[in-house]
Amino acid sequence: MFDITDFFDGIGKITYEGPASDNPLAYRFYDKDRVVLGKRMEDHLRPSVCYWHTFCWDGFDVFGAGTFNRPWQQLEGQAMAEAKLEIAFGFFERLGWPYFAFHDVDVMAPAETMVEHTENFARILDPIAAQMQRTGVKLLWGTANVFSHPRYMSGAATNPDPEVFACAAMQIKQALEATHRLGGENYVLWGGREGYDTLLNTDTGRELEQLGRMLALAVEHKHKIGFKGPLLIEPKPHEPTKHQYDRDTQTVYGFLKRLDLLEDVKVNIETNHATLAGNAMDHEIAMAFAHGIFGSVDANRGDPQNGWDTDQFWMDPLDITRSMLHIVKHGGFDTGGFNFDSKVRRQSIDAADLFHGHIGGVDALARGLLSAAAILEEGSYERFLNDRYADWEGELGKWLLQEASLEEIASRVEAGGIDPKPRSGRQEWLENVLNRFV
Repeated sequence: MFDITDFFDGIGKITYEGPASDNPLAYRFYDKDRVVLGKRMEDHLRPSVCYWHTFCWDGFDVFGAGTFNRPWQQLEGQAMAEAKLEIAFGFFERLGWPYFAFHDVDVMAPAETMVEHTENFARILDPIAAQMQRTGVKLLWGTANVFSHPRYMSGAATNPDPEVFACAAMQIKQALEATHRLGGENYVLWGGREGYDTLLNTDTGRELEQLGRMLALAVEHKHKIGFKGPLLIEPKPHEPTKHQYDRDTQTVYGFLKRLDLLEDVKVNIETNHATLAGNAMDHEIAMAFAHGIFGSVDANRGDPQNGWDTDQFWMDPLDITRSMLHIVKHGGFDTGGFNFDSKVRRQSIDAADLFHGHIGGVDALARGLLSAAAILEEGSYERFLNDRYADWEGELGKWLLQEASLEEIASRVEAGGIDPKPRSGRQEWLENVLNRFV
């Protein structure tokens, strides 16, 4: 079988060495057993390696061929799939992270027909299970890739051809069952081409009905096979399509509310997708918690000078700290975690570059966690927020929310008993509080 030592070239297990370390292959802030606000750092972050960008992408972009020339990418069929699997778990072991995530086509030998897809996907599941058993690495989530193959050029569930819908349904069924078999904690549905490029050839009402049907089928099958984790929809506004139906967290909430699926479906929020939608990441997280659908996070970032999904490692201390504040103060993850849907740049061709990206990424999250914890422990941020809304817990606030009619409210104001005085929102002071701890 494949010799991973040739590719990793003597890179050993990555360990925590502390902020003073100058070792590029050591964690400076990610100390997995450090207790923060009563919980181990690893349990706060629940970091996961994504299979696709890390082991499947060969460095190609729309302007040029692949640059990585990974050894397993020179193989074919099942030999390639098993070599890539061995490489992947060697990487997971060295990082020491608890989770990974995959699409069906990431882990299997390539297939052109649906019959071949079924055979090839089934063939790799036992080797995956054996590697998980050997290493103790767990599956954060699985999913089906129903967007890359040419059959899905006009969508999967939303395709005008019902035969394509049927193919997508088969892949989703098989990937959901595989996720359940491998002990996955969530299942993700990313509608990579569930949208349109032009309304001239699109019946949006029909397509939304089809999308709702597919989601309902997935929820029904989840219960049938006994899968306990949530299904997660991953919002994204556009790219590869001009418009995608699951554009942001609040859009997804409205769709789930309409379908009465809020008990079974939550969101997997991606940083780069949030910014493509014109939202900040902490906005998406706050909305997910406000609507009760927070599930998991894909940790990456875009480049503000590019209008597409660059999937770089998320390194912005302020952005991460603001996001972490919302996660921590709302109790953190349940079954979700931080999945590193991130890729090294196509010029970063060495094996060590894969480690540098993940080490830096998880260190940035760890720093953000420590900053958020310090802000919450110091208390002035939370005190201000509580004080700002305190009157809603008083007599007037409760009366307005629970008892009063519009006429009664108007009468009380007209009688002169209500005369509000403006109060500062103190944004600059709050930003200064944040900056003290970053």
